[in-house]
Amino acid sequence: MYNNHAAVAYQQTRRAVATGRDLESMLLLKAARQLQVVRDNWEEKKGDLLHALTYNRKLWTVLIDLILREDNPLPQEDKNNLFNISLFIFRHTIDVQAAPEPEKLAPLVDINRAIAEGLRS
Repeated sequence: MYNNHAAVAYQQTRRAVATGRDLESMLLLKAARQLQVVRDNWEEKKGDLLHALTYNRKLWTVLIDLILREDNPLPQEDKNNLFNISLFIFRHTIDVQAAPEPEKLAPLVDINRAIAEGLRS
């Protein structure tokens, strides 16, 4: 029981002191995990598809807003690349919603994981 309380306290502290990059990475990994669970358990979890896609789309909407701000210190080339990735995310999400198939979730999962890894390094 004590270990459980310690773990909860650690998680709360970690969230409080996480940097912006850490938080972005954690949220991208959360979105990737939600999509992967639907993909891996398609027959049982396809009812969760819309929720997972919506979460991912909202996350990318916030991220792209932050990326495109004038005060964002990223080089313009990086901003352009991330903007193009976000366009792919949005278009692909529409495609998945129009014709749902578990295999179509792989690019969304892979992109989120790759960007999250880049944020951590």
